[in-house]
Amino acid sequence: MNRYLIALSLFAFAVAPGCSSTRYGNPDDPETINKDWGATDLQQTSQEMVKSLLEAPQLSYLADPSKGQDQRIRLYMGGVANKTSEHIDTSAITDKIRTNLFSSGKFRFVGDAQGQQEVSDQVKFQTEAGKVDPTQIKTFGKQLGAEVVIYGSLRSIEKKKGRSIESGGIKTEYVYYMLTLNCVNVETNEIIWTNEKELTKTQRTGLLGG
Repeated sequence: MNRYLIALSLFAFAVAPGCSSTRYGNPDDPETINKDWGATDLQQTSQEMVKSLLEAPQLSYLADPSKGQDQRIRLYMGGVANKTSEHIDTSAITDKIRTNLFSSGKFRFVGDAQGQQEVSDQVKFQTEAGKVDPTQIKTFGKQLGAEVVIYGSLRSIEKKKGRSIESGGIKTEYVYYMLTLNCVNVETNEIIWTNEKELTKTQRTGLLGG
């Protein structure tokens, strides 16, 4: 019987890696699977930037009586250059920031590159003879002009320490991330706001961890 139980246990251990399970989680829970850029990093950096921008006193200088009662700032969300060694879709950063800024009610957004292409395609479609009611055709010439542009970069510094007797066979990997954003006045080309958010992550792997 003991031999049978041992064999059964060894079999279960052997097939366990082939099993899988899926479950939903809370997207706000910290994600610490490894040192790579992840969901928690995206959330933390985006929230910090949005908070800083909304509290920036420099934005009050953009108030203009000619805008009437609607004093929202017309903003173009530019890109965030990925200057890390990882393949990171930095558009997720700008999407997250844009969504939160829009919810604040202080900004109006003009279309980004994708939006401009979609609008261009739609105007072209409408102006093709016979497809759209002539009284409803929209043409160029009335689009909003952005007052400010936001752009930035994501950088990283990585260091590794291999396994050794002193470390007890533990491999250590360290990464430092820095997200920098700038807000530029389109008319004057002046940077009216800038901020950076730093993150550090350390991953330790034992002998069986690869």
